[in-house]
Amino acid sequence: MMNHNAGLYEQDVNAWAEGQVFLLKQGLTHALDVEHLIAELEDMGKSNLRELESRFIILIAHLLEWQFQLETLTARWKEFEAKSWRNTIIEQRAQLLFLLKKVPSLKSSLQAAMTDAYTEARRLASRETNVAADTFPADCPYSVEQILDEDFFPQVAGTPINL
Repeated sequence: MMNHNAGLYEQDVNAWAEGQVFLLKQGLTHALDVEHLIAELEDMGKSNLRELESRFIILIAHLLEWQFQLETLTARWKEFEAKSWRNTIIEQRAQLLFLLKKVPSLKSSLQAAMTDAYTEARRLASRETNVAADTFPADCPYSVEQILDEDFFPQVAGTPINL
């Protein structure tokens, strides 16, 4: 027997969610669309993990670009200051830290998410800089702690960058 709420789920998931909240608040648990409610709750956790990985991809790509391309670009263009890379690094860190504050249980997934994101981050850095992917290390050269450290910027050609 299909719950009448299940049909609403297929038509308008937001209206369905509001209906489920109403039923819960009224204590009408027997009327809940349990099957779709479980699916949505599972997907909510996956969505948070996807956001974590997505932010790692962008952040790590820019850290790689900073470390492996900054010297080349500043030598080529004296006016190149890498402000956009720096701003992206700052922004992605802020977003990651905010996400971890809102969803602290993601902390247990940080290492795995970083490792999973690295291949795509390496590919992104390669595409954005037009440099061969094998220019970048095969494994992530940064620890989770470094990636999340608001003061960490990788060294370029063995010397720290003055921000």
